[in-house]
Amino acid sequence: MIRVLTLLAALLLASPLAAQTRLPDGSPGTSGTLPAGAPEVQAPVPEVGDGRGSGPNTQMPETTERAAPTGTPAPAAEVPRAAAPTPTTQAPAPTPFSDRNQVSAEEMELQRTLQGGRIEGRITIPDRQAASLIQPEGRDWRVFHNRTLAWTGAIGVLGMLGVLTLFYLVRGRIRLTQGWSGRTIQRFNLLERVNHWMVATCFIILALSGLNLTFGRYLLLPLFGPETFTAIAQYGKTSHNYLAFPFTLGLVVMLLLWLRDNIPNRLDWAWIKAGGGFVKDSHPAAARFNAGQKVVFWITVLGGGLVAASGYLLIFPFTVTDIAGQQWAHIVHGLLSVVMMASILGHIYVGSLGMEGAFDAMGTGQVDYNWAKEHHSLWVEQEVAKAHDTVAPADAKAAGAD
Repeated sequence: MIRVLTLLAALLLASPLAAQTRLPDGSPGTSGTLPAGAPEVQAPVPEVGDGRGSGPNTQMPETTERAAPTGTPAPAAEVPRAAAPTPTTQAPAPTPFSDRNQVSAEEMELQRTLQGGRIEGRITIPDRQAASLIQPEGRDWRVFHNRTLAWTGAIGVLGMLGVLTLFYLVRGRIRLTQGWSGRTIQRFNLLERVNHWMVATCFIILALSGLNLTFGRYLLLPLFGPETFTAIAQYGKTSHNYLAFPFTLGLVVMLLLWLRDNIPNRLDWAWIKAGGGFVKDSHPAAARFNAGQKVVFWITVLGGGLVAASGYLLIFPFTVTDIAGQQWAHIVHGLLSVVMMASILGHIYVGSLGMEGAFDAMGTGQVDYNWAKEHHSLWVEQEVAKAHDTVAPADAKAAGAD
């Protein structure tokens, strides 16, 4: 009986060991023999039973990692220790660059704004002038156009009108000292008169349309309203551009016709010292053109030539100069135009209201003989001498002399 109990106890103790034996592929082992190379003792597994195994009340192990074998483990390899991190200084942030390896437009704008320089963008169209966003010279030009030119034009034109009005009130109209003679002498031929009136007509329209560009918005816009003023400005701009060509042609013809008679000489200084007959009743000697007329001629030819040249630069922008040249062309164009308008106002006054008999020179081309002797005595002498030579040549022999 004792032996039977002992055998049963041995069987009960051996059954758990047999249940824990497994082959390397996970299948249960047989008859207690271990496969080759397997460790002598395997890791324990959860027992099957209430709260264990694969049933619904299975209790999962605390970790899924394979436990270390209970046998004699192999010596673990030494893990190299990581070196301590070396402190490094932070590199400065790089300058922002665009996709074309250039400084960004925002950075360029900031730098040039602080330095007061030109600010440009990047464009793909052929017109390079469109890349200019801000240029410092443009501020100076804007001040000239809005202030300097307006004040200069007002002082030049209104000042000359004021001086002429005052002179007329004090001096009055210059009359013929000896009265009308009833005889006339040709002062200017048809070509000279036609060319003069072509230049004069073009200049008047050019002057009025130019004044409208500067003062029209302040004087005409409140008076006529926006629609009428727009039409006036549009027609004025068109006429201003196209009449520049006959005006220039007339200047060239005028230079060819009257250059020889407008060369300054000693008589001009004597005429200026005597006041040209405007201060006193005596008239100094003068040839075909006196000193005052020569001044008007050179202002018209040289000043008008520069005004025309600068105007062509404005009509055809950027063909010869850049934006700075365009601004200088506008400055020269505006200032010389004011000088010309002031001088031509004086010329118009003398040729019409200020001097008796002067308008006939460009009206009919014939002037009174007494008027010619008072204002251009040397020229009359030359004309009379040429007339005598035409009627009776100097080398002609009297009848019966041979």
